[in-house]
Amino acid sequence: MPPLFSSCLTENGWKQLLKTSPTQCDTLCLMKSSGSGRNLSIHVILALALYIAAAVVQHFFSATHPAAIAVRVLALVLLAWAASRRRSLTGWIFVGMLAGIELGVDAPHAALAGRVFSEIFLRLIRVIVAPLIFGTLVTGIAGHAEAKTVGRLGLKSLLYFEVLTTIALVIGLIAIDVSKAGVGLNLSSIQTTAAAPTTLPQTTLTWQQFLLHVFPENIASAVADNQILQVAVFAIFFGLALCRVSEAKRAPMLRLLESLTEVMFAFTNFVMLYAPIGVAFALAFTVAQSGLGVMLNLGKLALTLYIAIILFALIAMLPALLLARLPLREFLRAVAEPATIAFATSTSEAALPRAIEAMEGFGVPRKIVAFVIPTGYTFNMAGSALYLSIAAIFTAQAAGIHMSLGRQLAMLGVLMLTSKGVAGVARSVLVVLLATASIFALPVEPILVILGVDALMDMGRTVVNVVGNCLASAVVAKWEGEFRAEKASTEAVAALQS
Repeated sequence: MPPLFSSCLTENGWKQLLKTSPTQCDTLCLMKSSGSGRNLSIHVILALALYIAAAVVQHFFSATHPAAIAVRVLALVLLAWAASRRRSLTGWIFVGMLAGIELGVDAPHAALAGRVFSEIFLRLIRVIVAPLIFGTLVTGIAGHAEAKTVGRLGLKSLLYFEVLTTIALVIGLIAIDVSKAGVGLNLSSIQTTAAAPTTLPQTTLTWQQFLLHVFPENIASAVADNQILQVAVFAIFFGLALCRVSEAKRAPMLRLLESLTEVMFAFTNFVMLYAPIGVAFALAFTVAQSGLGVMLNLGKLALTLYIAIILFALIAMLPALLLARLPLREFLRAVAEPATIAFATSTSEAALPRAIEAMEGFGVPRKIVAFVIPTGYTFNMAGSALYLSIAAIFTAQAAGIHMSLGRQLAMLGVLMLTSKGVAGVARSVLVVLLATASIFALPVEPILVILGVDALMDMGRTVVNVVGNCLASAVVAKWEGEFRAEKASTEAVAALQS
């Protein structure tokens, strides 16, 4: 049950009102939260205005330095109060970002000494990577073993997913290479001994050495050395082998690994509670080390992602829709509400029930939409693919590491593999990004800096994930000749027209 729906059921008076569909519950919950949060939004805007005004005054009138600091601290206290009232991790991360900038500017020595608190967060995230990648890949492969019985539907869906995801990765790669958002950040001197160990050096490898390095010699050693590519290869073979055994023997192992995956997602959410502190001290250290220029780089990074999203919509999604001869306006109307839920929650899974219902009302048969959209949550996260390719190259640029075209293409191949199955949960792409950094011997500190604008970027990439999966179901239905071949349920049609 999606978070919005479950929270709605706990509200007295709404239970009787919403007896029809969980979709309407999601919508009204968003309306309710929007109305009740209006005053908080006003407080946030005022606090931000106060903070910016104090910073501007200090910049032009140095004599006001102590008073300006006091006003900015007051503004941070007001923002922290608003974040506590809204109980939003995103809000706390934003407060942590501002607090880190403030600490780096006003107390650089303390900021440098507090670096250990950001490294604690990195360690907590790293311990998640191997079991989460293993669990998601195995369940993604073995859990869809029934797709063999679906025949053409399964093959066409997977083909569409991989083509769109590859296009997204390439567009992201080109966008960040053009914008060079990380160039000039100069974080190469911030690398830490706590960085993930790797046996893949940055010097040129022969193709034989690289190919040999891909395959694990000992899975325990691969996990201990944080060799995520080897863990992923082991997971693929394990998942394929699991598909070959009988249902009676496969089911217990699959349930165990599904439980492992759920536990690791819960572990990730638990660790993310420490994210505001980790982000604060990471940004404080970066600002103390490199100056306020880091904020310009982060702004360019966020702008790069949104330009890449627009390009992906025009180059990949729109042609797919037109080639399938789907009605554009009707499709946009159908996906408007799932996209709104995704944008508000930054979680693809929260929009899943509404997306399925909306696509059925749009004309996709239930048997197709029920297969394609859930499968797409494992194999078709184009928005996350865009983000990952941009963020990975940004990390290298920020560290002053030149990556050849061949190495960048190798990174795209790794991202296609490691990103499967983890993008449906908010901020889980951080795990994939750290795994990729480990494989290619990139420093991890720029990734923590990216967290400062991750909430802003997360909303855009989540919308692309949801809309992309909705489009996939319609394209596959058209491909199968079953689009609007049967009448949609009354509930789905009513929800679409509401």
